[in-house]
Amino acid sequence: MKNFVLIGAAGYIAPRHMQAIKATGNNLIAAFDPFDSVGIIDSYFPEADFFTEFERFDRHLEKLKRDGVNIDYVSICSPNYLHDAHIRFGLRIGADVICEKPIVLNPWNVDALSELQEEYSGKIFTILQLRLHEKVIALKEKFNTYEGQEKIKINLEYYTSRGKWYHYSWKGDKLKSGGIATNIGVHFFDMLIWIFGDVEQSNVNTLDDDYASGKLTLQNAEVDWTLSVDYNKIPDNVKATGARTYRSLKIDEEEFEFSGGFTELHNRSYEKVLNGQGFGIKEAKKSISLVHMVRNTKNFT
Repeated sequence: MKNFVLIGAAGYIAPRHMQAIKATGNNLIAAFDPFDSVGIIDSYFPEADFFTEFERFDRHLEKLKRDGVNIDYVSICSPNYLHDAHIRFGLRIGADVICEKPIVLNPWNVDALSELQEEYSGKIFTILQLRLHEKVIALKEKFNTYEGQEKIKINLEYYTSRGKWYHYSWKGDKLKSGGIATNIGVHFFDMLIWIFGDVEQSNVNTLDDDYASGKLTLQNAEVDWTLSVDYNKIPDNVKATGARTYRSLKIDEEEFEFSGGFTELHNRSYEKVLNGQGFGIKEAKKSISLVHMVRNTKNFT
């Protein structure tokens, strides 16, 4: 059984990490979050220590280490702009690190952390759960040997509506979240690059706080993409069902259906890490470089 600590326990994604720690037979011994609305911990690890001040959390972990308690992993679900600092903290205390997406906001942060990793015993892992989705794996296998003369035509639409709170939170602050393409798009960009090859050209058509669109040329595909957190962008027929999220991926005009199968992906991610097969920090650099360019509306040719 491995000992985990969690940085960022009050947000949307933290329960998936708690569940994954429990499902893999491990223990969460301490958690930190400046917000104390973390009753969800009781569903998984009611005995875990909890701190709302990082300094006390740090001191507690140091005391545990001096008492002979090993801290094997630091799981990070904090706001995006803090990932870099929290990853460094995890390495300094001698742990391996598992960090939510996006692992960092800028490609040079990936390089710096990769170098820092060489100085410590711990390793940095990131969550790229779409690469573990069975249908996505099958899609990659289908195009692994693609040698066609024409690039595959892809249309990606992802609308996941957010309320007014979104723009008042850190997620609505581009400097803290990276903006919409980073916040909700980075997983899809990683998936497409993983399957269809490296970025050859990127053009941004629209970039607002709640809507972004562009065209992406990959080694084997041309991608028109649209992302939005605006409920009004969702098609009327989808709204009529009461849904607040719309996801569509068309490959050569054929709809690629992968709306299900997401509930176990964090569990699989943790299983991979614990088996020494997790995705390292360098795996994330291509998608981080792309969303950085999109965020800064730098067309790449």
